[in-house]
Amino acid sequence: MHDAVVHPSGARIRWVELPGAEPSRVYVHGLGATSAPYYAEVAAHPLLPQHRSLLIDLLGFGISDRPRDFAYTLETHADALAEALRKAGVAGASVIAHSMGGAVAIVLASRHPELIANLVLVDADLDPYPPASVGPGGSGIASYTEEAFVSHGWKEVRERVGPHRWSAMRLADLRGLHRTAVSLATGTTPPMRRLLQDLPIPLAFLHPEGRPPEDADSLRASGVRVVGIPEPGDSIMLDNPEVFARTLADFLP
Repeated sequence: MHDAVVHPSGARIRWVELPGAEPSRVYVHGLGATSAPYYAEVAAHPLLPQHRSLLIDLLGFGISDRPRDFAYTLETHADALAEALRKAGVAGASVIAHSMGGAVAIVLASRHPELIANLVLVDADLDPYPPASVGPGGSGIASYTEEAFVSHGWKEVRERVGPHRWSAMRLADLRGLHRTAVSLATGTTPPMRRLLQDLPIPLAFLHPEGRPPEDADSLRASGVRVVGIPEPGDSIMLDNPEVFARTLADFLP
């Protein structure tokens, strides 16, 4: 396990690192998740030539610190992640990012382009959404006020997401989890989708087969490789690691 101070309070981002050749690969988790349990099998998969791999947790999640005076927006997450990568000596990396982590990675690539050489988004969030809505399979975290979520809303979310997702989500700071969910619902300016389409690097968007991203044709037209993964469950890298690893091997340098 490695770490880097990324906040004036002394808060540290931590990551599990697998040795290998440069350039590095950086794996970023989704909302309420943690990278090592989600990515370990894929990062060490024999189909992937072994590169230095950082299975990194954003502030407020997993094994990283939980500063109370951190905004937990997509932008501040991206800047803190950039600080950690610089201190780890990472540049020109391949970034593989899931769900909310994909939104953070898009902002990271836009604000800190020297750090990312190519980007693989895994069922990532590209568009803002009404925070009051709770869609099928959604956590509904952003539908609460911060105080309501901290006092009782997290218990309702625990029941909605089920024991598998909650096993990682329970490790997250409740205020950090809520603020991140609200920022994800609000989106960025310009929107994440526009930031993605403007990136001048190789891009891929992996999605469950039969559930492509909205306006996939526009993504393809802007140079994003859109790839469906068959027979996935809630998390592609966990439910179909063989195909996931093979798809990464086809795309990554």
